[in-house]
Amino acid sequence: MSIYAYSAKTIKGEEISLGEFKEKVLLIVNTASKCGFTPQYKELQQLYDEYYPRGFEVLGFPCNQFGSQEPGTEDEIAAFCERNYGVTFPMFAKVDVNGENTHPLFKYLKSQAKGVLGSEAIKWNFTKFLVDRNGQVVGRFASNVSSLKLKEEIEKLLVV
Repeated sequence: MSIYAYSAKTIKGEEISLGEFKEKVLLIVNTASKCGFTPQYKELQQLYDEYYPRGFEVLGFPCNQFGSQEPGTEDEIAAFCERNYGVTFPMFAKVDVNGENTHPLFKYLKSQAKGVLGSEAIKWNFTKFLVDRNGQVVGRFASNVSSLKLKEEIEKLLVV
């Protein structure tokens, strides 16, 4: 099993298979536009710009489950990200990452990389999952971990 078994709706409403990202290193992030961590969009875009030519993608999944910090529509979210942070990496439609309506991709990600004390629940916006070129989850990073601190781990995966 890998993330390639899943699909998701893009922020424009098109259902795509994550198989489209085969052989790429991925950083999958649950995002929000009105969060203290929202400035991480800038770091995510920096990583994307630097490593995309080598086979790296950032996949952003807006989520409104933490303090209602992503209340907008998909169009509003896309416009906000582009206007304020110059986001060009793939963004997806809003998802639930916890609870009974958890998106199947996030069920899988959480089962493959547990959080603090073995918890599967995502604690807040901007939790990051690092995925290797084979679609296997190799790391989970809390909201307060700067995306730029993942450069060394990303580079190792890009070399393989």
